[in-house]
Amino acid sequence: MTDGRDNGQGRFVSAQAVAERAGVSRSAVSRAFTPGASIAPATLARVHEAAAALGYQVNDLARGLLANRSRLVGLVTSDADTPFRAQMIAALSQALIERGNMPAIINIGTTTEDIANASRQLLRYRAEATVFLSGSPPESLVELTRRNGQPLILINRAETGLDSVHCDDRDGAQQAFGILSMTGARRFAVINKEDPSPSLAVRERAFAEFAAASGFKPTIVRAGHSDYDGGQEAARQLLARGPAPDAIFCVNDLMAFGTLDHLRGAGLRVPDNVSVIGFDDVPIAAWASYRLTTLRQDPRRIAREVVSILDRRLSDPDLPPISVHIPVELVVRETVKTRRQEARLRK
Repeated sequence: MTDGRDNGQGRFVSAQAVAERAGVSRSAVSRAFTPGASIAPATLARVHEAAAALGYQVNDLARGLLANRSRLVGLVTSDADTPFRAQMIAALSQALIERGNMPAIINIGTTTEDIANASRQLLRYRAEATVFLSGSPPESLVELTRRNGQPLILINRAETGLDSVHCDDRDGAQQAFGILSMTGARRFAVINKEDPSPSLAVRERAFAEFAAASGFKPTIVRAGHSDYDGGQEAARQLLARGPAPDAIFCVNDLMAFGTLDHLRGAGLRVPDNVSVIGFDDVPIAAWASYRLTTLRQDPRRIAREVVSILDRRLSDPDLPPISVHIPVELVVRETVKTRRQEARLRK
């Protein structure tokens, strides 16, 4: 097995080269880099000195393949460049690296075949687990990974029979309706996308239920995409239908940004004429141009829960499905009318 790193001449420094420089056997080099292996302290010191001089690094991928399991963990996602998804990938990568894993980020399309191809590649590399940040794994793929002993962990999805971590979308929708109703709003609206993900669908449905329980029927508007342009598109549709609402719940921050800019361009003042709330609390939400009131998901906490589930699943593969709900936090800024803002406006 030739493991190491490039020596500047297009070849990798091998364990054999380290052994020759240290004057030890090839097996001694292997033991020197295997935690808990038996090796004399003097031999260990010579091997490490030789490795440092040559720039040698252990090839963990090759070791993992020989052991029939690598330290790779696949992160399967789409739209990896969107703000919250990028935060989630960064948090997961850091948590997995701290655990001793190597994250393999696969940015895919949304079709079943895209997802299946990505997952088959991870199986070929003996990935320790696969984390799905988007896309619903088909039944055949779930069964394939189970037969191969590879755990699947879903984020913000609710398929039964699989380990999952998701934010409490329903509670977030309740908090959103609660703060919007406190403004005295009578005309509510929800902005979502066509064919929403399970998480976005829960947010819309729950908000409508809480509104109905208080005697309101919100207007539901859906755009083609759940991004900034989608928010602008939905806001255009909303204003074209008649009187503007006085409270809007956007299922994510990106749609809220597009909604805010279109409302302001149409001459409406936020929050004087209409209050707007988002979901996720991406960094842009705090920018002076938006100061968006929103519901915060904590990517680092989600990542910690993923790692915890992975540890539990690998130590006991027969555990029943693990499902973790993480609460969301209401972050009040300047796009929802509050008593403090009303007092400021009266001055």
